[in-house]
Amino acid sequence: MQFFITFLEGMITFVSPCVLPLLPLYVLYFAGDQQEGQRDRTLLNALGFVLGFTILFVLLGLFAGTLGGLLPRYQTAVNLVTGAIVVVFGLHYMEVFRIGFLNRTLKPESSVRPTGFFSALVFGVVFAVGWSPCTGAFLGSAMLLAANQASWITGMVLLLCYSLGLGIPFVLCAVLLDRLRGAFRFIKQHYRTINRICGGFLVLLGILMMTGLFTRLTAQLR
Repeated sequence: MQFFITFLEGMITFVSPCVLPLLPLYVLYFAGDQQEGQRDRTLLNALGFVLGFTILFVLLGLFAGTLGGLLPRYQTAVNLVTGAIVVVFGLHYMEVFRIGFLNRTLKPESSVRPTGFFSALVFGVVFAVGWSPCTGAFLGSAMLLAANQASWITGMVLLLCYSLGLGIPFVLCAVLLDRLRGAFRFIKQHYRTINRICGGFLVLLGILMMTGLFTRLTAQLR
């Protein structure tokens, strides 16, 4: 259950205002100036980019899971604190109040192009840092969930699932952008409703974490 939730959080991050409006810019960035075999180059660079932010996110999962594992006797306090933070993230997405730094993001410089898979990978690491404030609600929720599980292995797998939820649609859209423009327009037209639904999801998750119900539910489903 927890792995599915973090995968879903990754997908929600993809359709958020932090990522989706900038997707055409990223695709043009990956395509570079090459005309022949452009789709292959775009796909390869997109895979490198996804691998780059996946590496960073998995390391964050390792850190969060390890930190949670060092505090087993304070598990109740960990549940309360992590759950409360996730509730705050959810209220931000529901526009009950706004947290300024969670609206920041970075755009790629159009004059700089990746020269290959490795440079795209480095670009993914760098932009994972630049994305973090704006994607912080769902990335932070995934990390707090990892800390709540108190296991470095589980923490790494949880953030891997988050990265797959963000990366898989990213790679697909990198090569199918023209066919999906209609779906993108629909999502953009309903951003406020989507954000409120996603915020409600985070609030519910945070409450489950605070009360310890999430831990009991996942234990029963194993």
